[in-house]
Amino acid sequence: MIAPGKTVKLLLLTLITLVSSNKGNENTSKAEYSRARENVLKELFKDAGYDPTISPSFNEDGPVVCQVQLYIMSINSISDSSMDYSMSMFIRQQWNDSRLMYNESLGITHLELDTKVMKNVWVPDLFINNEKKANIHHVTVPNMLMHIYPDGKVVYSMRVTGTFTCEMNLLKYPLDTQICSMGMESYGYSTENLVFEWNESPISYPPNMSLPQFELDGITTYNCDKDYVGISYTCLKVDITLSRNYGYHIIQIYVPSFLIVFLSWVSFWLNIDAIPARISLGLLTVLTMTTQSSGARASLPKVSYVKAIDVWMAMCLLFVFGALVEFAYVNVLARVERRRQATISERRKVHTDPDANGEPVEWDKAPRYRLFLKSVTDREKARVVDKVARVAFPLVFVTFNIIYWTVYTFWEPVLREGS
Repeated sequence: MIAPGKTVKLLLLTLITLVSSNKGNENTSKAEYSRARENVLKELFKDAGYDPTISPSFNEDGPVVCQVQLYIMSINSISDSSMDYSMSMFIRQQWNDSRLMYNESLGITHLELDTKVMKNVWVPDLFINNEKKANIHHVTVPNMLMHIYPDGKVVYSMRVTGTFTCEMNLLKYPLDTQICSMGMESYGYSTENLVFEWNESPISYPPNMSLPQFELDGITTYNCDKDYVGISYTCLKVDITLSRNYGYHIIQIYVPSFLIVFLSWVSFWLNIDAIPARISLGLLTVLTMTTQSSGARASLPKVSYVKAIDVWMAMCLLFVFGALVEFAYVNVLARVERRRQATISERRKVHTDPDANGEPVEWDKAPRYRLFLKSVTDREKARVVDKVARVAFPLVFVTFNIIYWTVYTFWEPVLREGS
């Protein structure tokens, strides 16, 4: 009979032996996998004489079909003045290269290549035709990956941030919708050797992606093969539809200009003799409106057509200037009255006729009476002009607003062909 203490020792020795054997097997399998990976890389790039300067279509009947997929991480900024936008994204490409096929029985499901080895593999010469500037991220290493599968499939991905041109139509600015595009082409290979196709899921982006001044309405993808000097080149294009959030412009431009126009109407309620107050109010509103109009257009490009914001600022300036002109007209009527009253007082003469028993006789009584009636009519006319302006100016401004907001809300100009 075995003592209990010896039984425990035997069990411990057995467990230690099993654990050691498992670790040994794991180390052996890792070493075998590493050797198999090295052998595959050596077989592909050295022994087989792989040439990265030759496309896979050289030994095949048809062109290389490269599937493209974009993952948009963020749309950082959209500039109206320079008509461009910046975007960060992953560009993913997938194609087949029969020269990179290897035996799957070695237990290697795919090869993950280091960036230093990627230069030994042929890649499509994709470029972005509306790029202003772009770069591949290098923090802390080049943000690129390449996976090779046993059937020769190559998956290639890179992280890119760039600035791209966006042809904007600002007729409805700031109530506009813009379509910003990005085109990807092959620089050197014709469609006989290379064809780009969109992946089954061509575009993806985070569901919470937001832009400060725009709403993302949708993304459209399509093919745009082009002919240069009779040679056809493959091309893919993506259209990003963006609707401008005009809340900022309502608060910063429309509401202040509303108030300035309303302030100019205060002049109609002041006394016609309050010349300093009315002229100060008129000049102040005109200068303020001119300054605000210049500020609203400062961030926009100098285009040759009339924008919605131009129509608004021009009409507001016209209303303010009209109020100043109305004051000038009323002031002219008031000054004419004062001159006439001075003339009447000078021409008023009363003397005694020696043949009339000492009774006073007034000269030119009838002409003076007519001048007095005319002066009263001019003063009343000035008051009537003010009363009409109190109603006419707001009524015309409300009518203008109805027409303005109706037209620029429902009118859709043709943005661009091809979208």
